[in-house]
Amino acid sequence: MRRHFLFVCGIALLSAATLSAQDVSLPRQFRDWKQTNCSAKPPEFGFDKEAGEREFSMCQYKSGDNVINIWAGRYHDPSSAFEVYTSRLRAGMVPTNLGQISAFDKDGVKILEGSLVLESTANVSKDDLGALVKSVEPRSEKGPLPPIRTYLPGSGRLLGSERYALGPDGFRAALRTLGRDDFEVLTGAAGFNSGAEAMFARYQMGKDSGVLLLLEYPTPQLAEQHIHHLEEVLPATAKQAGTVIERKGSLLSMVLAPSSAEYAKNLREAVDYETQVTWNEASQAATDPPITSTLVKIIMGTGVFMVAAVVLGIAFGGVRVVTKRFFPGKVFDRPNQMEVLQLGLSGKRIDPTDFY
Repeated sequence: MRRHFLFVCGIALLSAATLSAQDVSLPRQFRDWKQTNCSAKPPEFGFDKEAGEREFSMCQYKSGDNVINIWAGRYHDPSSAFEVYTSRLRAGMVPTNLGQISAFDKDGVKILEGSLVLESTANVSKDDLGALVKSVEPRSEKGPLPPIRTYLPGSGRLLGSERYALGPDGFRAALRTLGRDDFEVLTGAAGFNSGAEAMFARYQMGKDSGVLLLLEYPTPQLAEQHIHHLEEVLPATAKQAGTVIERKGSLLSMVLAPSSAEYAKNLREAVDYETQVTWNEASQAATDPPITSTLVKIIMGTGVFMVAAVVLGIAFGGVRVVTKRFFPGKVFDRPNQMEVLQLGLSGKRIDPTDFY
Protein backbone atom coordinates (compact mmCIF):
# COMPACT_ATOMS: atom_id res chain seq x y z
CA MET A 1 0.00 0.00 0.00
CA ARG A 2 1.39 3.35 -0.98
CA ARG A 3 1.05 6.23 1.44
CA HIS A 4 1.89 9.92 1.11
CA PHE A 5 4.83 11.17 3.01
CA LEU A 6 5.79 14.62 4.20
CA PHE A 7 9.37 15.78 3.70
CA VAL A 8 10.41 19.02 5.40
CA CYS A 9 13.80 20.51 4.69
CA GLY A 10 15.52 23.85 5.35
CA ILE A 11 17.92 25.59 2.96
CA ALA A 12 20.31 28.45 3.54
CA LEU A 13 18.82 30.94 1.07
CA LEU A 14 15.23 31.29 -0.16
CA SER A 15 13.69 34.05 -2.20
CA ALA A 16 10.48 35.60 -0.86
CA ALA A 17 7.20 34.49 -2.46
CA THR A 18 3.55 34.18 -1.63
CA LEU A 19 2.01 31.11 -0.01
CA SER A 20 0.97 28.53 -2.59
CA ALA A 21 -2.06 26.28 -2.63
CA GLN A 22 0.37 23.35 -2.67
CA ASP A 23 1.60 24.11 0.87
CA VAL A 24 2.35 20.89 2.76
CA SER A 25 0.81 21.95 6.06
CA LEU A 26 3.81 23.75 7.51
CA PRO A 27 2.88 25.54 10.75
CA ARG A 28 2.28 29.28 10.76
CA GLN A 29 4.39 29.48 13.90
CA PHE A 30 6.43 27.24 16.20
CA ARG A 31 7.71 28.73 19.43
CA ASP A 32 9.25 32.14 18.55
CA TRP A 33 9.54 31.40 14.83
CA LYS A 34 6.87 32.97 12.65
CA GLN A 35 6.21 32.16 9.02
CA THR A 36 6.81 35.13 6.74
CA ASN A 37 6.31 33.81 3.18
CA CYS A 38 6.20 30.57 1.18
CA SER A 39 6.75 29.26 -2.32
CA ALA A 40 5.86 26.00 -4.03
CA LYS A 41 8.89 25.71 -6.31
CA PRO A 42 10.12 22.11 -5.81
CA PRO A 43 13.80 21.21 -5.40
CA GLU A 44 15.33 18.70 -7.75
CA PHE A 45 17.21 15.58 -6.62
CA GLY A 46 17.50 13.79 -9.95
CA PHE A 47 15.08 11.04 -8.92
CA ASP A 48 11.99 13.05 -7.96
CA LYS A 49 9.59 11.00 -10.08
CA GLU A 50 11.07 7.75 -8.84
CA ALA A 51 10.59 8.86 -5.23
CA GLY A 52 6.98 9.71 -6.04
CA GLU A 53 6.95 13.37 -5.14
CA ARG A 54 3.46 14.78 -4.57
CA GLU A 55 3.65 18.32 -3.21
CA PHE A 56 6.25 20.89 -2.24
CA SER A 57 6.28 24.04 -0.19
CA MET A 58 9.16 26.29 0.83
CA CYS A 59 8.63 28.68 3.72
CA GLN A 60 10.70 31.30 5.49
CA TYR A 61 10.57 31.75 9.29
CA LYS A 62 11.84 34.62 11.37
CA SER A 63 12.60 34.97 15.08
CA GLY A 64 14.03 38.34 16.03
CA ASP A 65 16.95 38.95 13.68
CA ASN A 66 17.33 35.26 12.81
CA VAL A 67 15.87 33.85 9.60
CA ILE A 68 15.60 30.20 8.52
CA ASN A 69 14.12 28.61 5.42
CA ILE A 70 12.19 25.34 5.28
CA TRP A 71 10.90 23.36 2.33
CA ALA A 72 8.44 20.51 2.46
CA GLY A 73 7.70 17.65 0.07
CA ARG A 74 5.28 14.74 0.05
CA TYR A 75 6.29 11.28 -1.23
CA HIS A 76 4.76 7.86 -1.77
CA ASP A 77 5.76 5.86 1.33
CA PRO A 78 8.35 5.48 4.13
CA SER A 79 10.92 3.94 1.80
CA SER A 80 10.62 6.83 -0.67
CA ALA A 81 10.97 9.37 2.14
CA PHE A 82 14.00 7.50 3.51
CA GLU A 83 15.57 7.50 0.04
CA VAL A 84 15.27 11.29 -0.13
CA TYR A 85 16.47 11.67 3.47
CA THR A 86 19.69 9.72 2.88
CA SER A 87 20.34 11.64 -0.33
CA ARG A 88 20.43 14.84 1.76
CA LEU A 89 23.01 13.57 4.25
CA ARG A 90 26.43 15.16 4.23
CA ALA A 91 29.67 13.42 5.05
CA GLY A 92 30.48 13.62 8.73
CA MET A 93 26.92 14.15 9.98
CA VAL A 94 26.59 12.69 13.48
CA PRO A 95 23.45 10.88 14.68
CA THR A 96 21.34 12.66 17.29
CA ASN A 97 18.21 11.84 19.28
CA LEU A 98 15.72 14.09 17.53
CA GLY A 99 12.84 12.19 15.95
CA GLN A 100 13.04 8.64 14.61
CA ILE A 101 16.31 9.19 12.74
CA SER A 102 18.38 12.36 12.75
CA ALA A 103 21.86 13.65 11.99
CA PHE A 104 23.62 16.98 12.38
CA ASP A 105 26.83 18.85 11.66
CA LYS A 106 28.02 22.43 11.98
CA ASP A 107 25.83 23.50 9.06
CA GLY A 108 22.53 22.05 10.24
CA VAL A 109 20.42 19.10 11.30
CA LYS A 110 18.12 16.64 9.52
CA ILE A 111 15.35 14.69 11.26
CA LEU A 112 13.09 11.89 10.04
CA GLU A 113 10.05 11.09 12.19
CA GLY A 114 7.74 8.68 10.40
CA SER A 115 6.72 10.55 7.28
CA LEU A 116 8.29 13.76 8.50
CA VAL A 117 11.85 14.83 7.67
CA LEU A 118 13.15 18.14 9.00
CA GLU A 119 16.30 19.97 7.94
CA SER A 120 17.38 23.28 9.44
CA THR A 121 20.42 25.50 9.69
CA ALA A 122 22.60 25.47 12.76
CA ASN A 123 21.14 28.63 14.34
CA VAL A 124 18.00 26.74 15.43
CA SER A 125 18.05 25.24 18.91
CA LYS A 126 17.15 21.67 19.74
CA ASP A 127 14.03 22.79 21.60
CA ASP A 128 12.88 24.82 18.60
CA LEU A 129 13.36 21.83 16.30
CA GLY A 130 11.45 19.63 18.72
CA ALA A 131 8.58 22.12 18.70
CA LEU A 132 8.54 22.16 14.89
CA VAL A 133 8.45 18.35 14.70
CA LYS A 134 5.67 18.24 17.30
CA SER A 135 3.58 20.78 15.40
CA VAL A 136 3.55 18.78 12.15
CA GLU A 137 3.72 15.28 13.64
CA PRO A 138 -0.11 14.84 13.84
CA ARG A 139 -0.26 15.39 10.06
CA SER A 140 2.47 12.88 9.29
CA GLU A 141 2.17 9.13 8.88
CA LYS A 142 4.49 6.89 10.87
CA GLY A 143 5.77 3.61 9.52
CA PRO A 144 8.74 1.21 9.70
CA LEU A 145 11.89 2.12 7.85
CA PRO A 146 13.59 -0.33 5.43
CA PRO A 147 15.27 -3.15 7.41
CA ILE A 148 18.23 -3.22 5.01
CA ARG A 149 19.66 -0.14 6.73
CA THR A 150 20.26 -2.22 9.88
CA TYR A 151 22.46 -4.72 8.04
CA LEU A 152 25.31 -2.23 7.59
CA PRO A 153 28.30 -2.93 9.85
CA GLY A 154 28.99 -0.16 12.31
CA SER A 155 32.76 -0.53 12.61
CA GLY A 156 34.64 1.75 10.21
CA ARG A 157 31.54 3.28 8.65
CA LEU A 158 31.90 6.92 7.67
CA LEU A 159 28.89 8.75 9.08
CA GLY A 160 26.76 10.57 6.55
CA SER A 161 27.84 8.28 3.70
CA GLU A 162 24.75 6.06 3.93
CA ARG A 163 22.59 6.02 0.81
CA TYR A 164 19.36 4.13 0.16
CA ALA A 165 17.91 3.49 -3.31
CA LEU A 166 14.57 2.10 -4.44
CA GLY A 167 15.15 2.45 -8.17
CA PRO A 168 17.75 3.02 -10.89
CA ASP A 169 17.73 6.83 -10.61
CA GLY A 170 18.41 6.76 -6.88
CA PHE A 171 21.00 4.02 -7.43
CA ARG A 172 22.94 6.13 -9.94
CA ALA A 173 22.62 9.24 -7.75
CA ALA A 174 24.07 7.32 -4.78
CA LEU A 175 27.00 6.08 -6.85
CA ARG A 176 27.76 9.62 -8.02
CA THR A 177 27.72 11.12 -4.51
CA LEU A 178 30.01 8.32 -3.29
CA GLY A 179 32.43 8.82 -6.19
CA ARG A 180 31.80 5.43 -7.77
CA ASP A 181 30.40 6.44 -11.17
CA ASP A 182 32.39 3.62 -12.76
CA PHE A 183 29.92 1.10 -11.29
CA GLU A 184 26.82 2.58 -12.93
CA VAL A 185 26.87 -0.44 -15.28
CA LEU A 186 25.37 -2.40 -12.38
CA THR A 187 22.17 -0.36 -12.46
CA GLY A 188 20.38 -2.33 -15.16
CA ALA A 189 21.30 -5.70 -13.66
CA ALA A 190 20.39 -4.80 -10.07
CA GLY A 191 16.79 -5.88 -10.61
CA PHE A 192 14.78 -2.96 -9.25
CA ASN A 193 11.84 -4.10 -11.36
CA SER A 194 11.88 -7.28 -9.23
CA GLY A 195 11.53 -5.38 -5.97
CA ALA A 196 15.22 -4.92 -5.13
CA GLU A 197 16.40 -2.40 -2.53
CA ALA A 198 19.94 -1.03 -2.33
CA MET A 199 21.95 0.35 0.58
CA PHE A 200 25.38 1.99 0.34
CA ALA A 201 27.94 3.13 2.89
CA ARG A 202 31.60 4.11 2.76
CA TYR A 203 34.06 2.39 5.11
CA GLN A 204 37.61 3.11 6.17
CA MET A 205 39.86 1.35 8.68
CA GLY A 206 43.35 2.79 8.67
CA LYS A 207 44.68 2.41 5.15
CA ASP A 208 41.83 0.08 4.12
CA SER A 209 38.73 1.52 2.49
CA GLY A 210 35.82 0.65 0.22
CA VAL A 211 32.15 1.27 -0.51
CA LEU A 212 29.85 -1.49 0.70
CA LEU A 213 26.78 -2.19 -1.46
CA LEU A 214 23.89 -4.30 -0.20
CA LEU A 215 21.07 -5.48 -2.48
CA GLU A 216 18.04 -7.16 -0.93
CA TYR A 217 15.41 -9.09 -2.89
CA PRO A 218 11.97 -10.44 -1.95
CA THR A 219 13.13 -14.09 -2.26
CA PRO A 220 16.43 -16.02 -2.29
CA GLN A 221 15.56 -17.27 -5.79
CA LEU A 222 15.53 -13.71 -7.17
CA ALA A 223 18.81 -12.98 -5.41
CA GLU A 224 20.40 -16.05 -7.01
CA GLN A 225 19.06 -15.03 -10.40
CA HIS A 226 20.38 -11.47 -10.24
CA ILE A 227 23.79 -12.40 -8.87
CA HIS A 228 24.54 -13.93 -12.26
CA HIS A 229 23.33 -10.82 -14.09
CA LEU A 230 25.52 -8.61 -11.92
CA GLU A 231 28.59 -10.80 -12.41
CA GLU A 232 28.17 -10.55 -16.18
CA VAL A 233 28.32 -6.74 -16.19
CA LEU A 234 30.84 -6.30 -13.38
CA PRO A 235 33.92 -4.63 -14.86
CA ALA A 236 37.01 -6.82 -15.15
CA THR A 237 39.08 -4.19 -13.35
CA ALA A 238 36.69 -4.35 -10.41
CA LYS A 239 37.05 -8.13 -10.20
CA GLN A 240 40.82 -7.80 -10.24
CA ALA A 241 40.62 -5.22 -7.46
CA GLY A 242 38.75 -7.69 -5.23
CA THR A 243 35.08 -6.91 -5.86
CA VAL A 244 33.26 -10.19 -5.27
CA ILE A 245 29.48 -10.65 -5.07
CA GLU A 246 28.35 -12.80 -2.14
CA ARG A 247 24.85 -14.07 -1.39
CA LYS A 248 23.29 -14.78 1.99
CA GLY A 249 19.69 -15.79 1.59
CA SER A 250 17.93 -12.87 -0.12
CA LEU A 251 20.84 -10.44 0.36
CA LEU A 252 23.71 -9.72 -2.02
CA SER A 253 26.78 -7.90 -0.76
CA MET A 254 29.84 -6.52 -2.54
CA VAL A 255 32.55 -3.98 -1.83
CA LEU A 256 33.13 -1.47 -4.61
CA ALA A 257 36.79 -0.57 -5.24
CA PRO A 258 38.19 -2.11 -2.04
CA SER A 259 41.74 -1.32 -1.01
CA SER A 260 42.41 -5.06 -0.80
CA ALA A 261 40.59 -8.33 -1.38
CA GLU A 262 41.11 -9.32 2.25
CA TYR A 263 39.47 -6.13 3.53
CA ALA A 264 36.55 -6.65 1.14
CA LYS A 265 36.07 -10.18 2.49
CA ASN A 266 36.16 -9.00 6.11
CA LEU A 267 33.66 -6.24 5.35
CA ARG A 268 31.24 -8.65 3.66
CA GLU A 269 31.50 -11.04 6.59
CA ALA A 270 30.70 -8.20 8.99
CA VAL A 271 27.28 -7.61 7.39
CA ASP A 272 24.69 -8.06 10.14
CA TYR A 273 22.30 -10.34 8.27
CA GLU A 274 21.09 -13.82 9.20
CA THR A 275 18.67 -16.08 7.37
CA GLN A 276 15.83 -17.73 9.26
CA VAL A 277 13.79 -20.75 8.19
CA THR A 278 10.26 -20.98 9.59
CA TRP A 279 7.88 -23.92 9.44
CA ASN A 280 4.26 -22.94 9.02
CA GLU A 281 2.10 -25.46 10.85
CA ALA A 282 -0.98 -25.36 13.00
CA SER A 283 -0.24 -24.63 16.62
CA GLN A 284 -2.03 -23.55 19.75
CA ALA A 285 -0.98 -21.32 22.57
CA ALA A 286 -3.12 -23.06 25.21
CA THR A 287 -1.25 -24.62 28.16
CA ASP A 288 -2.19 -27.62 30.34
CA PRO A 289 -4.52 -26.68 33.22
CA PRO A 290 -3.41 -27.21 36.85
CA ILE A 291 -3.83 -30.73 38.28
CA THR A 292 -6.19 -29.48 40.98
CA SER A 293 -8.52 -28.01 38.36
CA THR A 294 -8.45 -31.29 36.42
CA LEU A 295 -9.32 -33.34 39.55
CA VAL A 296 -12.19 -31.04 40.46
CA LYS A 297 -13.64 -31.36 36.97
CA ILE A 298 -13.31 -35.17 37.08
CA ILE A 299 -15.10 -35.37 40.44
CA MET A 300 -17.85 -33.05 39.25
CA GLY A 301 -18.32 -35.03 36.03
CA THR A 302 -18.46 -38.35 37.94
CA GLY A 303 -21.01 -36.89 40.34
CA VAL A 304 -23.21 -35.74 37.49
CA PHE A 305 -23.20 -39.23 35.95
CA MET A 306 -23.99 -40.85 39.33
CA VAL A 307 -26.92 -38.52 39.97
CA ALA A 308 -28.19 -39.13 36.44
CA ALA A 309 -27.93 -42.93 36.95
CA VAL A 310 -29.87 -42.77 40.24
CA VAL A 311 -32.57 -40.54 38.80
CA LEU A 312 -33.00 -42.68 35.69
CA GLY A 313 -33.02 -45.87 37.79
CA ILE A 314 -35.71 -44.52 40.10
CA ALA A 315 -37.71 -43.27 37.13
CA PHE A 316 -37.55 -46.64 35.34
CA GLY A 317 -38.38 -48.63 38.50
CA GLY A 318 -41.15 -46.26 39.45
CA VAL A 319 -42.77 -46.48 36.03
CA ARG A 320 -42.62 -50.32 36.20
CA VAL A 321 -44.13 -50.48 39.69
CA VAL A 322 -46.92 -48.01 38.83
CA THR A 323 -47.69 -49.88 35.59
CA LYS A 324 -47.88 -53.23 37.35
CA ARG A 325 -50.15 -51.75 40.02
CA PHE A 326 -52.64 -50.11 37.71
CA PHE A 327 -52.40 -52.59 34.83
CA PRO A 328 -51.65 -55.96 36.42
CA GLY A 329 -50.93 -58.72 33.95
CA LYS A 330 -51.35 -56.47 30.93
CA VAL A 331 -47.93 -54.96 30.35
CA PHE A 332 -45.21 -56.75 32.29
CA ASP A 333 -46.96 -59.70 34.02
CA ARG A 334 -48.11 -61.87 31.08
CA PRO A 335 -47.17 -65.45 31.95
CA ASN A 336 -49.46 -66.86 29.34
CA GLN A 337 -47.56 -65.09 26.62
CA MET A 338 -44.05 -65.79 27.90
CA GLU A 339 -42.18 -68.71 26.46
CA VAL A 340 -39.16 -70.10 28.24
CA LEU A 341 -36.87 -72.55 26.53
CA GLN A 342 -36.48 -75.68 28.67
CA LEU A 343 -33.74 -78.26 28.38
CA GLY A 344 -35.78 -80.89 30.19
CA LEU A 345 -32.99 -81.79 32.64
CA SER A 346 -35.57 -82.20 35.38
CA GLY A 347 -39.11 -83.26 35.44
CA LYS A 348 -40.28 -80.01 36.98
CA ARG A 349 -41.74 -77.58 34.49
CA ILE A 350 -40.63 -73.98 34.79
CA ASP A 351 -43.30 -71.60 36.00
CA PRO A 352 -42.93 -68.18 34.23
CA THR A 353 -44.44 -66.46 37.25
CA ASP A 354 -41.32 -67.29 39.16
CA PHE A 355 -39.57 -64.48 37.24
CA TYR A 356 -41.80 -61.99 38.96
